[in-house]
Amino acid sequence: MPADVAQALQRAGIPVTALSALVVPVDPREPDRLRLRAQTEVNPASVMKLVTTYAAIDLLGPDFTWQTRFYTDGSVRGGALHGNLYVRGDGDPKLVLERLQEAFVALQARGVQVILGDMVLDHSAFELPAHDPGAFDGEALRPYNAAPDALLFNFKSIVLRFTPDHANGMATVGSEPPMEGLTIDTRVPLARGACGDWRAALGARFDRPEAIRFEGRYPGACGERTWSVAYHDPGSYAVRAFEGMWRASGGAITGRVRSGQTPPGVHLLHEALSLPLSDIITDVNQWSNNVMAQQVFLTLGRLPPLALDTATDISGRSLRPVRTGRFERSRETLRNWWVRTFGVKLAPPVLDNGSGLSRTERITPEALANLLRHAAAHPRGDAFVQSLSVAGIKGTAARIGQRADSLVRGNAWLKTGTLRDVSGIAGYVNALDGRRYVVIGFVNHDNASAARPALDALVEWAAALK
Repeated sequence: MPADVAQALQRAGIPVTALSALVVPVDPREPDRLRLRAQTEVNPASVMKLVTTYAAIDLLGPDFTWQTRFYTDGSVRGGALHGNLYVRGDGDPKLVLERLQEAFVALQARGVQVILGDMVLDHSAFELPAHDPGAFDGEALRPYNAAPDALLFNFKSIVLRFTPDHANGMATVGSEPPMEGLTIDTRVPLARGACGDWRAALGARFDRPEAIRFEGRYPGACGERTWSVAYHDPGSYAVRAFEGMWRASGGAITGRVRSGQTPPGVHLLHEALSLPLSDIITDVNQWSNNVMAQQVFLTLGRLPPLALDTATDISGRSLRPVRTGRFERSRETLRNWWVRTFGVKLAPPVLDNGSGLSRTERITPEALANLLRHAAAHPRGDAFVQSLSVAGIKGTAARIGQRADSLVRGNAWLKTGTLRDVSGIAGYVNALDGRRYVVIGFVNHDNASAARPALDALVEWAAALK
C-alpha cells in the first residue's frame, strides 16, 4: 500500500479493506507493482463504460456509424411531399439539434417544403421496458437519467438560457429546441445579491408538459447562465421537438407528428449518418455520458448472434446491427464476447445497462486489467485509448494532476466513476521507468465520496515508479 494512498484513506475515514487496486505493466510478461483485493467484485460506477466502449470498438470498429433514415410512402412534386414522412431511428447516440437541422435542410433541398400527410417517428429498433427517470436517485430532471431510445433526440432535454437585462430589471429566457405546444416564460424578474443557488431562486415549475413557468427571480449577479433540464414528459419529447424543429426550419405540415412504425413498401428519401463510433465513445468516456453509453450497449445487442461466434478481434471486420435492441440481448452479446475474447478464467462482468448507472453492475479489478491490456495491443485499440480523459487536460480527469510537481498531467489516460458509496478510476499511466501501466482503484464504502484524493494519489504513485 503506497503511503500517500493509505494516509488519504485514513483522512477520509475509509478502512484500507475498502480499497481494491491493481497496478500492472501493460506488457503482461512484466511483474505486477501493486495488487490489493484484485479478485474482489466491486461496483465500478461509470468505469463500467470501459467494457461497453471497448466491446464496441472490437465488434463494430471505430468508423461505425448509425443511420437515421427518412422514408416516404408518397412522392415529391411541386415543393411538397404527397404522403407521409417516416423517420426511422437506428440508435444514434448523438442526434442533436444541428444534425437534425441539417437533415431537414437536405429534405427541403430535395423539394420537401410541405408534408401533405403525417411525420411518423419510428422508435422500433429498440424494445425497452418502462422507464422512471427519477427511480435511480430521485433526480428526474437531470439529463443523465434520460432513457435510451432508438430515435433519441437531443438527450430528451431542453436548454434554458438566462440573460440579465439590468436596464429593465428582467432576465430574458431563451430555449432550445423549439417545442411544439410548449410555452416557456421568456422573462423573469431580476434579484439583487450574490448569485448563490440561482436555480432554486428561479422557482421553476416543470410539472406541466405544455408549460415551463418561473415563480421566483433570477440573480443578476449570475450573468448569463444555461440550465439543461430533462423534459417533464419524455414520451412526447420527440413528437414536440421534431415538429418544432421542422416548422422552425421553414417546413410546413398538414397532418400531425406522431409515433408509429415504418410500413413495408416505402422508399428512402434521405439518410443522416451519425458521428463515427470513435467520436461517440470519446463523449461517453471523457464526459461519462450515461444515455450515450446505453445507446452503444443496446446497439451491441442488435448484432446477429451467429456472426459473433466467428468474428475475431484481429479480423478487421465490422458487424452490422440487424435485430431489435433489448437489454437482455446486449447482456448476452457482451457475455459471449467476453468469453470469446478473454476465455473462461476470468468471469464476465455483471452487466445491467452498460453505463455504470446501476446498483447491480460488478467487475473485478483483475478482469478490468485484462481488458485494458488487451485494448493496448488491439489493432484498433488506439481509438479506445484516445477516448479516455487525460489527467490535468480534458474530461472528468482534468482535475487530477493540477499540482506544479505532478507527474501525471498529460501523462495518464483515465476513466473515473462515482456513485453514492462508490468511487473508482481506471486507465493507463506512463511512469518514470519508461513503462506504461494499467492503474485501477475502487472504493466501495459509505464514505466513498471522500476517497477521490486516495485514488488520485494512487495514480501519482504509479507515475513515479522507477
